[in-house]
Amino acid sequence: MATEKKTAVVTGATGQLGRQIVKAFEKEGWEVFGTEERQELDGWIGFSRAKPPAIRKVDLQNREEVVNVLDEVKPKILIHCAANRFPDICESDPEGVKKLNVEASKMLAEETNSRGIFLIYISTDYVFDGKPGPLNFYGNTKLAGEKAVLEASPGGGAVVMRVPVLYGEVEQNKESAVNVLLDAVYKAGSQRVEMDHWSIKYPTNTGRCVLRLC
Repeated sequence: MATEKKTAVVTGATGQLGRQIVKAFEKEGWEVFGTEERQELDGWIGFSRAKPPAIRKVDLQNREEVVNVLDEVKPKILIHCAANRFPDICESDPEGVKKLNVEASKMLAEETNSRGIFLIYISTDYVFDGKPGPLNFYGNTKLAGEKAVLEASPGGGAVVMRVPVLYGEVEQNKESAVNVLLDAVYKAGSQRVEMDHWSIKYPTNTGRCVLRLC
């Protein structure tokens, strides 16, 4: 008897966590399709890293494009990594960040739920500041995204996975709030670098995080 094909879609597949998830699922025998959307970080690098057919350019805020991918690939699972977390963009374009982190997440949940596709929504520990309450604007949008995804997926069609600050293999140090410290230490030799001395964080290697998904 032929084994049933296991197919997954990973949004934000060219990002730090997305790349590791794609590798891990492929190692476990899954056929993986990634999506990448425009992310403004020193230019439109998201689309420039997309390499069809494995990594596709998809505007996650465009329902028609999302539906086309889901109906063509017919995945069993979708891991939603795509989000905008960069402080400068959160400050300069808060509405755009909300559209990706909240509205696009809700729409993905609606479309996956209607097709029986299991959704894993990657969130962050920034939704909790110890009081409880979101730590910052990014945390607010991710918490709103969590609620939107779960409300659109009744009957257990989706789960939320909150991950802490990640470190590990990167293409640019700025991809990780931990790796970027290497750049800060380097600059400290020639210029003043401002850093807080109060926040407590629990960095996690991307590889360990991915193991929880597989």
